[in-house]
Amino acid sequence: MTPDDYCQQKAAASGSSFYASFRFLTPERRRAITALYAFCREVDDVVDETPDAALAAAQLADWRDELDRLYAGQPQHPVTQALQAVLPHFSLPQELLLEIIDGMEMDLQQTRYPDFKSLSLYCYRVASVVGLLAAEIFGYENRRTLRYAHDLGIALQLTNIIRDVGEDARRGRIYLPQDELERFGVSEADLLDGRRSEAFRQLITFQIERAESYYAEALRQLPEEDRQAQRPGLIMAEIYRATLDEIKRDGERVLSERTSLSPLRKLWIAWRTWRSR
Repeated sequence: MTPDDYCQQKAAASGSSFYASFRFLTPERRRAITALYAFCREVDDVVDETPDAALAAAQLADWRDELDRLYAGQPQHPVTQALQAVLPHFSLPQELLLEIIDGMEMDLQQTRYPDFKSLSLYCYRVASVVGLLAAEIFGYENRRTLRYAHDLGIALQLTNIIRDVGEDARRGRIYLPQDELERFGVSEADLLDGRRSEAFRQLITFQIERAESYYAEALRQLPEEDRQAQRPGLIMAEIYRATLDEIKRDGERVLSERTSLSPLRKLWIAWRTWRSR
């Protein structure tokens, strides 16, 4: 199996909206974004699939070392070997890939966020940084596109957090800011027990509206001359906004189930968005 084959399998196995969004790219850009996505999956899986926090931290440290080897021209892992092949063509700074690992380490070090400012740092590291790297791969002429990529990353991660409220709580993680839980009168026990209430409905509505504001601001900042190049990100935005719309119909169900779109609907949204931009 070649490094590219490995990354392709890693991306396809996730069933991600992200994977659906870059099927329409040219082979060179698709190769690069698939390698980047496979890297993100690898380090995310370390946290999600390694119950021993100390072992997970050691594995993330190994990934830091592997990035050093990558930028020294001596990668050992199939993912970094695939990344090495695309580095001459795209600007993928090592410090940004390290930021992604920093975000994964946050999941090992904390399971609560006191306020939105602290949550924003997490969202930046695990999502906005990915958006900035993806923007480099997709291509842009106007640097305002990087502001779009930053805010879109925040919007996508906030959507993930909203979608996974109940699932995350059962795994011991609560991403909704603690001061906002208190403001709306929702306790951690409410989340853990999946307790529906008017207070939770108001809380989740507030979270949805904030995510929607980030989508709106991201799209507002995307320069017209870069809209065509950035279509994969726009596809992601449309898929995730459709997911958010589904959640809005009954926001309290995020306590007990994970809302998702069918693969066929994702592909339909991807095709429609690609054709319309």
